[in-house]
Amino acid sequence: MQEVKVERLLINYKTLEEFKRFKEYGNQELSMLEDLESNIVENNSESPFYGIYYGDTLVARMSLYKVNKKYDAYFEPPQDYLELWKLEVLPHYRNKKYGKELVDFAKSFNLPIKTNPRINSHGFWERMGFQKAKYEMERDLGENPLIWLPQGVKEQNHSE
Repeated sequence: MQEVKVERLLINYKTLEEFKRFKEYGNQELSMLEDLESNIVENNSESPFYGIYYGDTLVARMSLYKVNKKYDAYFEPPQDYLELWKLEVLPHYRNKKYGKELVDFAKSFNLPIKTNPRINSHGFWERMGFQKAKYEMERDLGENPLIWLPQGVKEQNHSE
């Protein structure tokens, strides 16, 4: 098996063209496309997207945002954390550990992680060590976030 390498994806037309193969293609990519078309974004811009290539084909991707601790409503003590979105592996490349590689890459920053899993993906996230955050209507607005806690970090207890 080839060595798997997670890399930051460039914001360019080739990457956006590759994104169209993913089911979760949506507003985020369309806004990137608009930025490209108006020449605001250069090839070396900080992209929130990371991916894994198999040969020349982008087969797995996610977006990863660092959230400032002043917005932390999940972790104790409050701290910067990562928000993981749009984790997806193309159908022909599933069950080959690409999703796990992306999650392990996110964990390597050793910051707490929050994600909002898609339907039917809870089993995957549980295998990756994520747990359900205690639901809070105001904070979660109908989402059911899952969180990953590195050593020394606890979930905030809002019932105090």
